[in-house]
Amino acid sequence: MKLTNYKRLWGVLGVGLIALVCQFGLHQTRWAAWLVTIIGALIALLMFVDMIKTLRSGKFGVDLLAITAVIATLAVGEYWAALIVLLMLTGGDALEDFAASRANSELQSLLENSPQEAHLITADTVTAISIDQVQVGQHLLVKPGEAIPVDGTVLTGTTTVDESSLTGESRPVDKQPADPVMSGAVNGSTAIQIVATQTAANSQYQNIVRLVKQAENQPAHFVRMADRYAVPFTLGAYVIAGLAWWLSGDPVRVAEVLVVASPCPLILAAPIALVSGMSRSSRNGIIVKTGTTLEKLAQVRSFAFDKTGTITQGQLVVDQVLPQPGTTAEHLLQLAASAEQQSNHVLARSLLAANTTTVLTASDVAETTAAGVQATIDGQTVRAGKASFVTAESIDKVAQTAVYVSAAGTYLGCVTFTDRVRPEAAQTMQDLHGLGIDHLLMISGDQPAIAQQIAQEVGIDRVHADCLPADKIAILKQLPADQRPVAMVGDGVNDAPSLVTADVGIAMGAHGATAASESADAVVLKDDLTRVSTAVRISRDTMRIARQAVLIGIAICTGLMLIASFGIIPAIIGALFQEAVDTITILYALRARTDR
Repeated sequence: MKLTNYKRLWGVLGVGLIALVCQFGLHQTRWAAWLVTIIGALIALLMFVDMIKTLRSGKFGVDLLAITAVIATLAVGEYWAALIVLLMLTGGDALEDFAASRANSELQSLLENSPQEAHLITADTVTAISIDQVQVGQHLLVKPGEAIPVDGTVLTGTTTVDESSLTGESRPVDKQPADPVMSGAVNGSTAIQIVATQTAANSQYQNIVRLVKQAENQPAHFVRMADRYAVPFTLGAYVIAGLAWWLSGDPVRVAEVLVVASPCPLILAAPIALVSGMSRSSRNGIIVKTGTTLEKLAQVRSFAFDKTGTITQGQLVVDQVLPQPGTTAEHLLQLAASAEQQSNHVLARSLLAANTTTVLTASDVAETTAAGVQATIDGQTVRAGKASFVTAESIDKVAQTAVYVSAAGTYLGCVTFTDRVRPEAAQTMQDLHGLGIDHLLMISGDQPAIAQQIAQEVGIDRVHADCLPADKIAILKQLPADQRPVAMVGDGVNDAPSLVTADVGIAMGAHGATAASESADAVVLKDDLTRVSTAVRISRDTMRIARQAVLIGIAICTGLMLIASFGIIPAIIGALFQEAVDTITILYALRARTDR
């Protein structure tokens, strides 16, 4: 709860208690009236200062109606009604803080559980150090039940880890040597040793913490929409109050109308619904940075996807082994894997994974960056890599990623690779179509034939291939107005400019901190593309509830104003009715926190 709101609430409660003692205990009605009037005017003045600050920030001050209600009730001597209005306003602000805090609990839990230290292994000793001191390549001990301090790879030990705070997936994940582990995941009942692959600043958990802090510090655009609702609502309240006074000749009618016209539903409903929706997204493995993102995502008409690592898994696997005459496929793959066995290149790992025979001993290994590897195997020179590196012969090159192989200067053939499509990609496109999003694009730097094939397989409507980052930006900017807003989904550094250009940028951030995650408006923490359609559903549901909560508050208040204009509702009773309206509005807005 904010300190200012806390003080104002307790101040009003204290004044109310003293006023009750004065009037009903000491029978000093004048003291009670003066006390409430002076304190009420002071709080109204503070609210007026806050309203001026709001107007200077470019937003309409919805507190104008509340200030008028306080002044009107004090002016006609309805000081108990004024006290209830003040209690309603200060209590409403405090309740908003409390409700926002409850709605934001999932986001806050990330900050509270952030790892603070690591256990560094040096020789035979284990030393506790700050996670900020961890360097890439250092060996760390993770004890049972501890949070993993930085991103790393398991060296020794087998365990299960809880990644639910990172991915939203409650099922424990088994980990064994060579498996990657993410910072923030909680280790199971077995101690393990890991080697750090990222510093703390670049690890997954710390990246999420930065995103959460950014989300908390960003204002929600829809609150300004609520303020715009308040403009006609405020004018309407003044018109009804003025007509009631003019027709009845009784100035008390103004106070009775304005008391039930307090704009608390407008002030509270939208921000509470939005924070609730952001909390719900976090619980589903999606960090949404701002309320504006939720609003735009609910209105998206087009989705653009990067291919590698987004539609596909981003992991190249062996597709075909194409030997020359006189060489078997098995022998070709064995030579390629043997030559590449000491390389850290992603294709080397794929070759070793695909090879089912014994890896031959390689000596005199020399790797040429961006070209290939040369090694001596069984007394002959074997080369594996690009065609120009492997042989001077004129050979037929394949139209996909490949490793070419030669032995003793003779070309033996090539091994081709493909990127597997995510198993959930087709379902995601089907879900988005089902949500009425009719324009699904793939914007890829890959070859047109490969991009077209994958797009057809998963159900994407339009393909743009051979695209550089600048081309991706141009395509997004050229989309016609009837296909906007547009959301862009990507995972790589080269996607960052596109994510910023799109109306909504969504990063697939499961593999750690990247420029894409920093640039995006929302980050999918679990390596699951269906979370994209889940984010759309949550945003639409959140915005529907936010608008409904605002309109429900307006409708009830308008009805009460019309009734009060006939003098049926005394000011003090009207103030109590308004408390009930506030409670209904807040409870309705909190529905956005619940999965349906």
